[in-house]
Amino acid sequence: MPATILIVDDSKVVRGMVRGALTADDHRVVEAPGVREALAALDAETVDLVITDVNMPDADGLALVRTLRGRPRERFTPVLVLTTEGGEDMKRLGREAGATGWLVKPFDPEQLRHTVRRVLAARAR
Repeated sequence: MPATILIVDDSKVVRGMVRGALTADDHRVVEAPGVREALAALDAETVDLVITDVNMPDADGLALVRTLRGRPRERFTPVLVLTTEGGEDMKRLGREAGATGWLVKPFDPEQLRHTVRRVLAARAR
């Protein structure tokens, strides 16, 4: 089932790659180059899933996850972290912040699509 997905990454190239993978499954994609823009996008519309990088110039993606977990409308919105950070300590920090899952760049588009399908299916239950 198609969903609306927010991609938060300061790299236009990465956002384009993620968008390409997700639109192959007919998802609607909203893009934000940083945390401030992501919050503005979420104020304007409801999304079914957020995919965020960790390392961005204005704030880190884990701060975004913590912020979303404190907002009533996004408290239960799944958040996937897509980042170059693959260490267990960072993954633990992500779980503690409230991230739903963690994918490491460079990513396999098919793995991303599979993970998104799995997360959206779990949310629908």
